[in-house]
Amino acid sequence: MNLLDNILLAINAIASNTLRTVLTCLIIAFGIMALVGILTAVDGMKAALNSNFATMGANNFDIRKMGTGIRVGRRGRKAQRYLPITLQQALDFKERYNYPATVSLSFNAAFAMTLKYQAQKTNPNIQVIAGDENYVKVGGFDIGYGRNFTAPENESGRHVVVLGNGVAEKLFTKAAAAIDKTVSIGNRKFRVVGVLAPKGATSIFSSDNAVIIPLLTAKSNYASNSTTYVITVSLSNAVIIEEAISEAVGLMRNVRRLDFSAEEDFEISKSDKLSTLLIDQSASITTAATIIGFITLLGGAIGLMNIMLVSVTERTREIGISKALGATKRVITTQFLVEAIVICQLGGLLGIALGILAGNAVSLVINGPFIIPWLWIIGGMLLCLFVGLISGLYPALKAASVDPIESLRYE
Repeated sequence: MNLLDNILLAINAIASNTLRTVLTCLIIAFGIMALVGILTAVDGMKAALNSNFATMGANNFDIRKMGTGIRVGRRGRKAQRYLPITLQQALDFKERYNYPATVSLSFNAAFAMTLKYQAQKTNPNIQVIAGDENYVKVGGFDIGYGRNFTAPENESGRHVVVLGNGVAEKLFTKAAAAIDKTVSIGNRKFRVVGVLAPKGATSIFSSDNAVIIPLLTAKSNYASNSTTYVITVSLSNAVIIEEAISEAVGLMRNVRRLDFSAEEDFEISKSDKLSTLLIDQSASITTAATIIGFITLLGGAIGLMNIMLVSVTERTREIGISKALGATKRVITTQFLVEAIVICQLGGLLGIALGILAGNAVSLVINGPFIIPWLWIIGGMLLCLFVGLISGLYPALKAASVDPIESLRYE
């Protein structure tokens, strides 16, 4: 009896116990779905994160004030307070940094602001960003309509603004209609010179609900003595980023007038640091998905072993007839093993299909790509093969050891 005959016999045996087989397949399918679905969703999340952070500039790094301003002392030390990066320090750095790069200065001018145009107004959830003429380019934003403000407009403190696409559509219905209109940010008037291209609401930072005004304009209207400025350096080549960071650290220590032995009171972070951190954290999700999947598969394996043992008991007379006709122990063992594997593979195929659909549904919600996880598909099928072998081995050996004389007399 060849393998094909064994598979046909297994399918016939499965068809005769449809309900039990379907229930067992579903248990296995849910285990595989948990594995494939969550892992597919994780892959989609990684792709979405990489895409979002790529638009922010993979070759960028930021220079910020160390921490949040106050660090709790340890071992009885006094808590340390870090001074903000002042505008003059930021301008000194920008002027003196001779490395081949583009430098941008910015700070968060206001949160939860309301913009108005005539009778139209936005919700009070608009972020006002203060940036210089390089901020739009360095930040990875695109101008959808109009233009960016210029260096002279920034230096003279002109009241001009670049609107996020969502803000423009809220106030003017069509974003293109916003150009050269005057809007109110709080109680201050600004002329719209540009509108950003839409980014989408699922980005880590969405520019759709933000507006950008010139840095020196924001200094006059929103800054205080505690305002700290962010310096962003954009390189044309990621290969030289470590050298550029070393150069920036040395210059910033000089700008901040730090002694040779003093620790740095500023920190440097790459634009992809948060993306890398979040992706690393997804390893715990992968581990949890694997544990959940294996627990579910363990239940499926127990159920499969139970159905196979019941099948051996019900088919005792059939086994005796097969042995009387010359079937060896190897043939009987193979027949029952193939039956267990077929059940597992059917459940696995269903679970993979459901897992791909569920995982990609999550991926699409977070604006990720549609993914066919070939690695998890192959891994799921191999796992089902392993579960089928383990679950079917004991029932198969039990069937093969049945005494043919006693089997023929079994009712």
